[in-house]
Amino acid sequence: MSQLLLVEDDRMLGDAVAAALVQDGWEVTRAADAASARTALVDHGFEAVLLDLGLPQGSGLDVLSAMRQRYDTTPVLIVTARDQLSDRIRGLDAGADDYVVKPFQTDELCARLRAVVRRSQGRVAPQLLWRDIVIDPAARSVSRAGVPVKLGVHEYRTLLALMERRGRVVARDALEALVYGGDGTIESNTIAVYIHQLRRKLGEEIIVTEHGYGYRVGDEA
Repeated sequence: MSQLLLVEDDRMLGDAVAAALVQDGWEVTRAADAASARTALVDHGFEAVLLDLGLPQGSGLDVLSAMRQRYDTTPVLIVTARDQLSDRIRGLDAGADDYVVKPFQTDELCARLRAVVRRSQGRVAPQLLWRDIVIDPAARSVSRAGVPVKLGVHEYRTLLALMERRGRVVARDALEALVYGGDGTIESNTIAVYIHQLRRKLGEEIIVTEHGYGYRVGDEA
């Protein structure tokens, strides 16, 4: 069953939407404010996000911007009572895949959701290559010498952030911000753990430690 994050602060509406989504075959995780949404998105991988714009503890646009800044390409369908054209444009410009305006029919909501997921699966995105390691951001997959390598959500984000900056040293603090979006309290050795796991799965030579500075993939630029 595909996992979806529903971000909605109206409990009654959230209950109705969640019931319709479960009926449509989704496993639904719920968040009622921007902070909870950011935490859920950092800690888990979802197939799609239904995102309200007007939220406590921040806005839906803040949540969306944080996702895209850390290369999270999960399809996002904005659900909003804001029917002004400028609001819709801001949401699309921030990285939303589509939007639906309240009030709406749940059948339309589910259809639009299925559509954005189909489009995301067919999205063409450049692959990132180094030696025999390939990252496909559209599929969120990693392989080495043609063999798929299974990575956890944070391992994948760590590798992607480094591959995007191949040849450059990325400071640990900067890497933490890219992986976590600057949200939450992070243990001091967390990134080091992910680096260790990546080396174990992909080879010791994949990531170079620049002592006192940070980490690097590939030859120095």
